[in-house]
Amino acid sequence: MTFTGILESIGKGFAKGLGWAVTYAIPVEKLVALLFPAAAPAAIGLADATTLVQTAVLMVEQKYAAAGTQSGTGAQKLADVMTIAEPVVAQLLTQSGIAASTDYIQSLVSAVVAILNAQTMPATPAKA
Repeated sequence: MTFTGILESIGKGFAKGLGWAVTYAIPVEKLVALLFPAAAPAAIGLADATTLVQTAVLMVEQKYAAAGTQSGTGAQKLADVMTIAEPVVAQLLTQSGIAASTDYIQSLVSAVVAILNAQTMPATPAKA
């Protein structure tokens, strides 16, 4: 497989994982709003914050994949995601009534990364 092919596979895998996460996050948000109308604003804020984190993680992963430095760069990736997303995520969570410290947001980013990492890439047949 070519270097470009590998990058395309990585990008498709992350896009698929992000699509899966967003697909399941949105119905949960609607269910919470139906069952607990008073909690609807908080659920919407949390869904927006999670979507923002997912998008930032995907962007950073694609950046590192394109540079060929996916491994051993977790701390720098986290720093990049925090630079992109922390101010807005903190604001969204605060508006939802959640005290959003940097540590809390970092744990949210780590949880999103764990979900995306749990997604398995489809096996590609080896070229002969």
